[in-house]
Amino acid sequence: MGHSAADYERVLLAVSNGASCVTHVYNAMTGFHHRSPGLAGAALRIPELYGEIICDGLHCRPEAVRMFFEAKGKHFGIMVTDSLSVKGCSRGTEGRLGGQKVVMGEDGLAYLKGGQVIAGSTLRMNQGLRFLVEEPLVPMEYALNACTVNPARLLGIEKKKGRIAAGCDADLVLIGDDYEVKQAWCRGRAQLG
Repeated sequence: MGHSAADYERVLLAVSNGASCVTHVYNAMTGFHHRSPGLAGAALRIPELYGEIICDGLHCRPEAVRMFFEAKGKHFGIMVTDSLSVKGCSRGTEGRLGGQKVVMGEDGLAYLKGGQVIAGSTLRMNQGLRFLVEEPLVPMEYALNACTVNPARLLGIEKKKGRIAAGCDADLVLIGDDYEVKQAWCRGRAQLG
């Protein structure tokens, strides 16, 4: 669920009918209110409901990210990049989001062309991990789970992906102390480094 004005009761109904995740928690949804907690409130309140959050420090304030992970614990929080086609490009570069033009802004966000409406993030996964750990917002275990095993569990592929164990696919990324990617492997085959 996401990009929705659903009230709390409608979210409970969706969960009872199989909904299992809220995407972009806090963004593109009705804000939390003490009399109407809405989708954001449900994402924080329902323990078994996965939540995905953009951890770039721009989409959500650090305090809101910390509150999210305190609510979701180490097993149900997922860090997402929400990256658009202009990720990694210089400022002013244009791209597309569906049928709309987007431009890379001075602050690292992607905006709908001609305005100040945020179209999305240009975050890389390693940057999000750095934000979570260095801010510091969450323990390292929470941050690593949010980038690896939690999304795999949500997708039902945790027996092959998201962890280092016998029988898994050996998809690995080695990052340095600076959080920059040094080496990467997909199914045990070197892809970088």
